[in-house]
Amino acid sequence: QVQLVESGGGLVQPGGSLTLSCVASGFALDRYAIGWFRQAPGKEREEVSCISSVDGFTYYADSVKGRFTSSRDNGKNTVFLRMNSLQPDDAAVYYCASDGGNGTTVQAMCRMWDSLAQHWGMGTQVTVYS
Repeated sequence: QVQLVESGGGLVQPGGSLTLSCVASGFALDRYAIGWFRQAPGKEREEVSCISSVDGFTYYADSVKGRFTSSRDNGKNTVFLRMNSLQPDDAAVYYCASDGGNGTTVQAMCRMWDSLAQHWGMGTQVTVYS
């Protein structure tokens, strides 16, 4: 059974930080590109960051560039999203998703996720109050 589980969400003040985790089971995470996505109420789901399987190359949406950092620990079968300087606009449910282990580039994973993402977690809520 392939499963992705996000954790680490919570309630933070503006300017605060959180680290989200995406833990994979049922497959070796180092073979897959992983994307982070978020969806706020009334808004479309949007890409946040993606990280490649073969070399750890990353892609970031302009809205989070310089504040968020994706990384992976293949030994723990986990991908992380470090979020700094959180703003109210960052409040959303955050999801991680994997491709099919086909060598997807980070650009493709984030830009074509409708067709490329195969496995999704249930999401973790990030709330930023002001």
